[in-house]
Amino acid sequence: MTTVSGWRNLPPLAGLCSYDDALREGMSVDRCVTWMKRHHYLLVRLHQIFTARITAEPVYELKTAFSLHAYLCAEHASAFRQRVGELREPPLGLDVVPHAGLERLCDEVLCAPTHVELTLGLYECLIPALVASLKKYLATTNLLADAPSVRVTRFCLFELEEVAAFGRQAVACLVDERSREQLVPWLQLLSDCIASAAGVSGCDEPVEINVHHASNQDSKDEPPSLSSTLKPHFSSTPFVYDPIPQRDERFQDSFNAGVNPEAFLYDQRFAARDKTLMMFYKRLREIDVPEMMASILIQTPGKPWKYYRDMSRQLWDEARHAMLGEVGFVHLGIDWSRIPINFTWSRNLNTQLEPWERHAVLFFIEQGLMPRTGKRYEWEVGLASGIPLAGLFQDFDWADEVLHAQIGREWYVKEFGDLNEAMSYGDRCWSQVLSHWRSYLDDGRTAHRNWWPEIYLEACQTWGVIPDPVALAFQTTYESTRADLKQIR
Repeated sequence: MTTVSGWRNLPPLAGLCSYDDALREGMSVDRCVTWMKRHHYLLVRLHQIFTARITAEPVYELKTAFSLHAYLCAEHASAFRQRVGELREPPLGLDVVPHAGLERLCDEVLCAPTHVELTLGLYECLIPALVASLKKYLATTNLLADAPSVRVTRFCLFELEEVAAFGRQAVACLVDERSREQLVPWLQLLSDCIASAAGVSGCDEPVEINVHHASNQDSKDEPPSLSSTLKPHFSSTPFVYDPIPQRDERFQDSFNAGVNPEAFLYDQRFAARDKTLMMFYKRLREIDVPEMMASILIQTPGKPWKYYRDMSRQLWDEARHAMLGEVGFVHLGIDWSRIPINFTWSRNLNTQLEPWERHAVLFFIEQGLMPRTGKRYEWEVGLASGIPLAGLFQDFDWADEVLHAQIGREWYVKEFGDLNEAMSYGDRCWSQVLSHWRSYLDDGRTAHRNWWPEIYLEACQTWGVIPDPVALAFQTTYESTRADLKQIR
């Protein structure tokens, strides 16, 4: 241990580390790059897994968590991409699979059939292994020479430990002992995948395990396994993205489009306080945006990584907006599960339009929120309502939507070169989507029940006010009017 100190015992080396840490042998640039590329690979695959499972995941808490975790992985993958590019590394080679064992690991988790297997694979295997590798990197590299990488790694570690903490709680809630016992062989397969790659770092004691490829299972030329064979289990059947939104049992009557909140919100007859109730509903209903945006991300390959990072930020914001609505109802003491939270927007777009057309509709809606009658108006309503939480939530919602419009200009409008043409195309795409309002009624999927009066009466009781009879009688539906109040042709 060195006894050298700074002037008047000031912290040396800009506070980055001690002299002993700076004297650590550390690793070469090439070794650091190779290790960080493995972190990058797992973050990219985690982003893919989380995103791919958002739409068809029924459990609301997992749907929102996956939205956040996908975004965090996209951010940290971006940071590692940049750092690798700073270390004499053109071409970056970031699209190269670092080891077949890590690829099999990620494929297995991606293909997990239910959230029981998925949460175990994610939160008890894949993410803990990545967290352990990040810690090991910090304990191995020279903290002074490799300071920029240390910063990137520490930030990633900080947020992934929060992800892991959520995951431990999720597993405790979702996985019983019987399920865990049945999955012991699969969990061992995941551990073997990591071991075959000499750990996430690539510098653990190597374990020679042959990765068995499904495509050559019967090949006589396949080399024999030296220890055991990593035969695919869930990934023996390739993953197929499910575009149909699923909701848990709290979401009842999800085909219900019997209340048009936009028609209420823009009706000058109604009080701002009453309109906040509709805005809380609109926010919670926005869980359908991540369900739709996930389909765009998964079904649009080959874009620059920044596209996926930016779109994942927007996806996460929309999930966060849904939670703002959830908290709004908690604030009012209203059980939101009594309200039909409609999912036909995401369902219809995912099943009737191509990914590019869905993006067109998304931008058309986002851009339509920019005029004074859009998000600014909702913020003004929140301020005028006398409910501070409503004003606060709409303030941030407005800021987010401005960012989302910018993201759309970057990744959608530039393909047209003209904003008006891009908007016109989005409008046409939305107009061709069949709402099926009448067929859902005729098929018995919903009665389009008007849930507004009972919820409004409950809110008035909380507020201690007499209900406005005109507001109480509101009954405009989505049968002939879109959310932007245009007539459905």
